[in-house]
Amino acid sequence: MSRTYIVTGSASGIGAATAELLTSRGERVIGIDLRGADIEADLSTPAGRADAAAKAIELSGGTIDAVIACAGISAPIPLTVAVNYFGVTELLEALAPTLAKSAAPRAVVVSSMASLQANSPELVDALLAGDEPLALQIGQRLADEGPGTAYLNYPSSKRALSRWVRRECITATWAGAGIPLNAVAPGTVISAMTTQLLATQEGRDMVDAHVPMPLNYHSESVVLAKLLAWLTSEENTHVTGQTIYADGGADATLRGDDIWS
Repeated sequence: MSRTYIVTGSASGIGAATAELLTSRGERVIGIDLRGADIEADLSTPAGRADAAAKAIELSGGTIDAVIACAGISAPIPLTVAVNYFGVTELLEALAPTLAKSAAPRAVVVSSMASLQANSPELVDALLAGDEPLALQIGQRLADEGPGTAYLNYPSSKRALSRWVRRECITATWAGAGIPLNAVAPGTVISAMTTQLLATQEGRDMVDAHVPMPLNYHSESVVLAKLLAWLTSEENTHVTGQTIYADGGADATLRGDDIWS
């Protein structure tokens, strides 16, 4: 019997690869994206998130077995924190009651290797506090300070997202409802977002300095899709609260063999 999946960011990149993989396996997929999806919605706004959730529940007929949140952007502007953090967490929270009705509910989000990079603790705290106006204000201030500082919007959004997953996974909403909640953190993925950057040797050298991938180098989107599919399958009963670095060894290269001390 097929399962019903909600996939955000379904029009491109990892989201598109995931939707395609699940569909090829006979699953029902309801895609959400700004354009070119079953549900067209702007996840950067509270109204857009609420509308997306309502339409997802309506289209699913009230049966949602899994949510895979892939939608995200990497621009050095406050819009990034709105989409990457609130566009994920608020949508999941809105869908959680319907998701909990499934016999085998699952949820997973796409974080990033950037969650390990330098970030703005002030912005991360604002995100985790759920204060979107303050987070956007801080994000704008970072953007105004110049390119280097502006970039902090992205790793801050992903650090906060991974922390949110770890914090929320054991609550009544998630563990109490039998819902494993996890994150996947890709290394460098060949996609529309990275093609231009990887087109030159200079660009590749810069990327590889920050995200060294000794195992099989840069990955295709389908690599992440397969991991997302397993985490949201009925087979996953106990993996929860994890940010799984599907990164070709970048995390191990950068952080070494002792991350517990």
